[in-house]
Amino acid sequence: MAIDYGTKRTGIAVTDPLQIIANGLDTVETNQLLEYLEAYFQEEEVETVVVGEPQHADGTPTYLEPHIIGFIRKLKKQQPEMNIVRQDERFTSVMAKEALLESGLKKKKRREKGLIDKMAATILLQEYLEAHKY
Repeated sequence: MAIDYGTKRTGIAVTDPLQIIANGLDTVETNQLLEYLEAYFQEEEVETVVVGEPQHADGTPTYLEPHIIGFIRKLKKQQPEMNIVRQDERFTSVMAKEALLESGLKKKKRREKGLIDKMAATILLQEYLEAHKY
C-alpha cells in the first residue's frame, strides 16, 4: 500500500498479491485516514505501507514533513506490527497530472484533486515496486 499524504486529502494505492502493478484505491479526507486504514487492514492483508517523502528539488523536506511524521507516529501506535517505509515522492503529482492529461480524460474530470492524489499514490507505489523488484 502507498500513501500520498496531504493536509486535506490523501491518495491511497495498493498492489496485487504478486506485487507487480500498482492500482489507485481511494482518496480519503486526511482527518479520516487512520479510521479508514484501520478498517481496511481488518479486511485486507497489507505487508508494507509506503509513505511518500515529499522533498524539494534540492532534497530538503517540504512543509508537509512534520505532518507526515505525526501521521506515521499515530499509524505505528495503531498498527505496531506494520512495516512502514518512506519513498521519495518528488514529481509524483506532476507525473500524475501528465498521465491524466495523456489518458484523454475531459478537462473537468482531470481537475478533480482526489483523482490526482490517487494517481500520485499509484505512481509512488509503482516506483517503490520497481526499486525493490529484485
